[in-house]
Amino acid sequence: MKAGKCRNLAIFLNQMIRNDIVLQRRFLHEGPDTVEELLERHIVKKGKSYDDEEDEILTRRRLTSTRREALSLYRDILRATRFYMWPDSRGVLWRDVLRENARKEFEEARFEKDPEIITRLLIGGRDAVQSALDKLVEKQKELVEKERRDRDRR
Repeated sequence: MKAGKCRNLAIFLNQMIRNDIVLQRRFLHEGPDTVEELLERHIVKKGKSYDDEEDEILTRRRLTSTRREALSLYRDILRATRFYMWPDSRGVLWRDVLRENARKEFEEARFEKDPEIITRLLIGGRDAVQSALDKLVEKQKELVEKERRDRDRR
């Protein structure tokens, strides 16, 4: 069953290549381009002293930005898990396992207040999603190439 699903995906990718559809590497988020930009956006900076009201406004804005980044990351994880359609050794789809683990990790970090820890979690999450997708694409390319070689041998 696992081989059949991988074969179907490989056939689909092969058809895309035959039809000259160019696949471009695209990040799933429209967030900051570098780690420095992300850190600069989220880390509390000591600077000018504001009165309490302005300080409260800045804190809310920062939390809203962090919350937005976290929700964006969570949605990107859900989108990325769509590609994991084969079952694990227990017969549970990897998509469901990955979504369950993502939910658990987000719930554990839900009440985290330290901006540096939140930023590290966001950066680590983005890196993990991108790495998983890169590995998936690489494996699919290998399957397509293997299928092409097998077809050429016949």
